[in-house]
Amino acid sequence: MERPDSALVASLSASPNHDGRKGVERPDMLILHYTGMRDGLAALRRLCDPNPPRVSAHYVVFEDGEIVQSVAEERRAWHAGIGSWEGRGDVNSRAIGVEIVNPGHEFGYRPFPEAQIEAVTALAGDIVGRHGIAPRHVLGHSDTAPLRKQDPGELFPWFRLAAAGVGLWVPPAPFQDGKAYSPGEEGPPIQAVQALFAMLGYDVQVTGVYDRLTEAVVTAFQRHWRQDRVDGVADASTLKTLRDLLAAR
Repeated sequence: MERPDSALVASLSASPNHDGRKGVERPDMLILHYTGMRDGLAALRRLCDPNPPRVSAHYVVFEDGEIVQSVAEERRAWHAGIGSWEGRGDVNSRAIGVEIVNPGHEFGYRPFPEAQIEAVTALAGDIVGRHGIAPRHVLGHSDTAPLRKQDPGELFPWFRLAAAGVGLWVPPAPFQDGKAYSPGEEGPPIQAVQALFAMLGYDVQVTGVYDRLTEAVVTAFQRHWRQDRVDGVADASTLKTLRDLLAAR
């Protein structure tokens, strides 16, 4: 990587951890992560470390807004691991990965600073514009791997990206009375709930059982699109927001 792909990049820190995209001519997804480590420099070192576990991302955005590129966009960075969206796996081959410096839920999750959000918004807009990435393909890591991941989490202001024309967004439906579905329930209503989440793109099986995977999918959805209450319960607000998103696609 001799030069950055984006004019917004402040510096390069090349990672050896990448390979060729598999069966994909160009990326059609943007995946946002948080670093989930105590500080940004430690995260960048890990993303550039040739020793196992070998991980990487195309970009790292620091809390002061500095953007560092580590892998060329034409290459397959190793940021998403095992995951799926819209029935397709190998998210790494399809996606550009952006790591946002934040300690995450393990080390003291906190709001993202304004300078950082401005930088992420500008970078995301640049990426989706150059690659023609559809709004429904701008996602969090937790959307593609809900059983494993929580990032970038419920404090990330997705609505800010949407206001800049990046990503799929509708105003979250207000809390309201109505049937709420929760873990352990079974039957046709659960099948209907699972089918709606699958329609949006989540990798959830339509079994009619509100199992651990279904709870994880609902939780991931709430972290992204209904952030005021993240509890894994498919309440009326969550389901109305989901239906509104499906209509807006």
